[in-house]
Amino acid sequence: MERKMTTWMLLFIIAVIVQRLVELNIAKRNERWMKDRGGIEKGVKHYKWFIWLHSIFFLSMVFEAVLNESSIGINYPLITIFLLTQLGRLWCIHTLGKFWNTKVIVLPGVSVIKKGPYKYVKHPNYIIVAIELFVIPFLVGAYLTAFVFPLLHVLLLTIRIPREEKALTKATL
Repeated sequence: MERKMTTWMLLFIIAVIVQRLVELNIAKRNERWMKDRGGIEKGVKHYKWFIWLHSIFFLSMVFEAVLNESSIGINYPLITIFLLTQLGRLWCIHTLGKFWNTKVIVLPGVSVIKKGPYKYVKHPNYIIVAIELFVIPFLVGAYLTAFVFPLLHVLLLTIRIPREEKALTKATL
């Protein structure tokens, strides 16, 4: 059987990568805005590991999807979960506004935002990313990637969340 990735799978992966690049652009703009106002970056040492994790995630997913011998159709329940996570992501980005970032940057003297999804959960975006790291590869038949990368993400969060909490506690109101 010929090993191939279907057109919809390729377009889906490209769309997610483009979305991530747009988000990194938003984060960079927000980073400049915060630093221009005295924002302080914390957790610089562990941030590179998130970049590596997400970069290798996409490579792993594409490699595994290409090697997958079966042609995967669209899984509507998983697409629905994916779309719901995107709504959650937009809710997080909209709620935090200029404070939304992929890095840990705190602006001293500013109150921690406790509205929107942050009213219910302290780190909703991390939950969304964990779900995505599971669902996205499953949609393209990259099952090993779907199990390995959420676990690696959770391991990195055991470093990031305590550092983020400490930074927010010390610098904000």
